[in-house]
Amino acid sequence: MKLFLGFFLIPVVTSCSDLSLPLDCSDIYNQDTSRPSGVYTIYPIGTTSAVQVYCDMESLEGKWTVFQRRMDGSVNFYRPWNQYKLGFGNAAGEYWLGLENVFHLTQRKKSELLIDMEDFEGNKSYVRYTSFCVGPESDGYRLHLTGITNGGAGDSLSHISGQKFSTFDKDQDTWEKNCAQTFIAGFWFSDCHSANPNGVYRWGADNSLYAIGVEWTSWKGRGYSLKAISMKIRPVQ
Repeated sequence: MKLFLGFFLIPVVTSCSDLSLPLDCSDIYNQDTSRPSGVYTIYPIGTTSAVQVYCDMESLEGKWTVFQRRMDGSVNFYRPWNQYKLGFGNAAGEYWLGLENVFHLTQRKKSELLIDMEDFEGNKSYVRYTSFCVGPESDGYRLHLTGITNGGAGDSLSHISGQKFSTFDKDQDTWEKNCAQTFIAGFWFSDCHSANPNGVYRWGADNSLYAIGVEWTSWKGRGYSLKAISMKIRPVQ
């Protein structure tokens, strides 16, 4: 008796669509233009980097990936370096996406920045920067920012282009003291700030403690803490 050994090759079926994971909210929008604003999962650094973000699909034609959002004071933004690097909070509410994620997003695609804000009287304004990117951790997550479209908020940010990010445990500002420690926030400080979006959440006009609130001085001046502010990016169209 002869034995016949058969070898059967079973084709492995793969699909390019399996690899088409959304890098940012613009990818999610492009997959389905009817998707509303809300929480979605993106992959800014590859297949193992799933992270939830809030996607703004409405403001100025949408597609914005929100990397910072304040709205009710529910999250403490006085955090150490490692938490600002990796992110914290909840995408359904207040959160910070993480400097490492923002670095990768802005390195892969040329990006613009939109900052929306609201005061406690119901007034809203915005400012849009036409070029925004963040450098690597090895260079202190240095900010690069150019161009502006003023939507009423004015410019409280351009002067800090070129600055490294600072936290209370990693002082990289140009002031003799520690801006992050003094004004109770992590941010791109110089000596120190005209904008403090990650400051202490307070309720409108309050001069009892100097400049520690959620401030944007070119709109509301010094001593007014905003009700809401969000920072968001999308690829330049």
